[in-house]
Amino acid sequence: MDILNIILNGIEILILGYFGIAALYVFVFALAGLFKAKKKKSLFRRQRKIAVLIPGYKEDAVIVDVAQQALKQKYPSDLFEVIVIADSFQESTLTLLKALPLQVVEVSFEKSTKSKALNKAMKVIGDDYDIALILDADNIMEQQFLEKINAAFNMGYKVVQGHRVAKNTNTPFAILDAVSEEINNHIFRKGHRVLGLSSALIGSGMAFDYFFFKKTMSQVKAVGGFDKELELKLLKDRIKIEYLHDALVLDEKVQKSEVFANQRKRWLSAQFIYFRRYVWAGVKELITKGNVDFFDKVYQMVSPPRVLLLGLVFVFSFLYFLLDLITDSSFLIISPFLWYGGLLLTLLAFAFSVPGKYYNKKTLNAILTLPKAFLLMFLSLFRLKGANKKFIHTQHGTINTP
Repeated sequence: MDILNIILNGIEILILGYFGIAALYVFVFALAGLFKAKKKKSLFRRQRKIAVLIPGYKEDAVIVDVAQQALKQKYPSDLFEVIVIADSFQESTLTLLKALPLQVVEVSFEKSTKSKALNKAMKVIGDDYDIALILDADNIMEQQFLEKINAAFNMGYKVVQGHRVAKNTNTPFAILDAVSEEINNHIFRKGHRVLGLSSALIGSGMAFDYFFFKKTMSQVKAVGGFDKELELKLLKDRIKIEYLHDALVLDEKVQKSEVFANQRKRWLSAQFIYFRRYVWAGVKELITKGNVDFFDKVYQMVSPPRVLLLGLVFVFSFLYFLLDLITDSSFLIISPFLWYGGLLLTLLAFAFSVPGKYYNKKTLNAILTLPKAFLLMFLSLFRLKGANKKFIHTQHGTINTP
């Protein structure tokens, strides 16, 4: 019996440690995100030539509008070029795109991936660019976006992440997705930069020194989560990633539960794959070279997603409350108040991170779908096998450009 108690108590401590560290982690960076990051002074005064790369797979419904909007940048027209990377587009869509003042690179693969499309396009378009800017096929840049990106490069940065915001909040799941992204922006981008660490990448609305990106991407073979592999390589080489909170990119949010589940399953799978691949390198880099940025990113790969963190900390807090209420609970070595503290830290982190515009009745109604979102993500944990070995396409195209 003593051995069983020791085992149960050990599991109890491990579970609390895992979720407690995660709760403290998001709280610290959410609190930091309430402050402004220290800005660098400009080192240069030049305007760079920018390749706006827009890879798309069967995105006929949105790509023409996105391409037209991308051409409207308030940046010298001879210093940026829009390149649509067309994978499996309809002929009618290609005809419309080719009538616009942009470049269309048609690609075809037995197994399509974003990294393959980008690598192929850069071979075709050549090297007459200073910056590679990556958009998703549903992304709309604000008109000053390229100017703000160029200004960050003038400060000496080689990698810059813009601020992705919701294009739509037309369903409860779209609102949850929008709020989730803003929480991640606040904690993993703004909060990290305030404390001197690198911003997380997000897969689009991000810009790189062109030659640096072309060389680095040639080593990226990811099917899903290519941005995670990319940032791990960058941080291992101590390349700082800047975040521009005021450089906005509109992004379509998922509207249905099944799309939400598929998307999160792909993300969770990528996280665990890269954690296994880089965990020992992360520990080694921290101990031998003091590379906190890289170790921090490796930790993010194994930390629970925000919906799971909130849901599971609430569940454990409630279970400990019940056990304390209806049993002797002397067999427990963890005080329920430690779980209550973890729940409080998580709730405060979320409260700090959600923009004021989302404190409204629509968001309150969307919160009622949180249990469903939590259940979908929890079940996804048991369906991760093979999720990162095949390309999962998120369909876009039901939202008009604001």
